[in-house]
Amino acid sequence: MNYTLMIIVMISILTFVGCGGTVGKKFNTYEIESIVNGTTTQTEIENIFGKPFKTGIQNGKPIWIYEYNRYNLLKDETSKDLIIVFRPSGVVQSHQ
Repeated sequence: MNYTLMIIVMISILTFVGCGGTVGKKFNTYEIESIVNGTTTQTEIENIFGKPFKTGIQNGKPIWIYEYNRYNLLKDETSKDLIIVFRPSGVVQSHQ
């Protein structure tokens, strides 16, 4: 009985670890080309990419972060981030 229980537990652990997980929300990296520093607004960014994964303040300016990370021990990992810094007026100052 203990041997069977141990096999079930090991299979469950391997299945869970192999499944991996995701953090954030997928976004289209091709749309990044449409961002123009000094022109694109927060409203336009939200229309293109949706709500940001994280928001904050950097050097007194609003910052939005779009992030998608998929990890899995059995397959390739995927990671992409978009960081947008806005001027106080709500226009993109910079992005990377």
